[in-house]
Amino acid sequence: MTDATHLREQALSFHALHTPGRPLVLPNAWDTVSARLVVRAGAAAVATTSAGIAWDLGTADGDRLSRDDALRALARIAGAVTVPVSADIEAGYAADAEGVADTAAAVLAAGAVGVNIEDGVHAGSAPLRPVAEQATRIAAARAAADAAGVPLFVNARVDTYLRGAGGLGETLERAASFLAAGADGVFVPGVVDPVTVKALVEGIEGPLNVMIGPGAPTVPELAALGVARVSAGSGVAQAAHGLVHRAARELLGTGTYGALAGGLSYDELNGLPDAGR
Repeated sequence: MTDATHLREQALSFHALHTPGRPLVLPNAWDTVSARLVVRAGAAAVATTSAGIAWDLGTADGDRLSRDDALRALARIAGAVTVPVSADIEAGYAADAEGVADTAAAVLAAGAVGVNIEDGVHAGSAPLRPVAEQATRIAAARAAADAAGVPLFVNARVDTYLRGAGGLGETLERAASFLAAGADGVFVPGVVDPVTVKALVEGIEGPLNVMIGPGAPTVPELAALGVARVSAGSGVAQAAHGLVHRAARELLGTGTYGALAGGLSYDELNGLPDAGR
């Protein structure tokens, strides 16, 4: 099987996992160990967290990580597992649509078959990129994937709720424009209210992805609303780093080791590289 054939098959498999009412559940990973543990727990695919990768590489999240660094991390993760991998590429690691196309092609070369592309802007006064400009960037990613012959799953992230930049109407307008431009799904982080989630499911002509965390509805509850994809964003990485902080404070403060209880064994972790492929 050629690499291109393998990527096409993985991409088609990844598309098929997006079923309203039976959502794809993604505890996002940020390195090879977290990716392998997610797969070992039963995940059908792996999605990366840009924040987790940025923090791992000593960089802040929010379009500050370089494309090359992000792609190197992605290639390591994709090479460590056999399930489909989707990459959080923030705003595309590029200033223009041509650059987003280059990033999409590079994501495929790294072995991933999906991308999240966000419409939030971290520099300047406007919290969101203009709809037409963002649609052009999504179309460029779609065209690059088509040129490569791989049905890359383009998940268009709409940051209206996350950035406090709009409500249901604005979100639906953006979602429709992005789907028309070639997106395969829509990701609306920052909202888990069941009434709003149901309205999004009914108003978006494509699979809806929501981001969960403490206090959010359960996966079965979101499934009943028609959600097709549930992801944890940077939540798993935050929880893992929270444990590091608590364990270090305890050891350096009281000199005790209670926070270390419940960790995976040395042999389990040491065996992951052999079991991952």
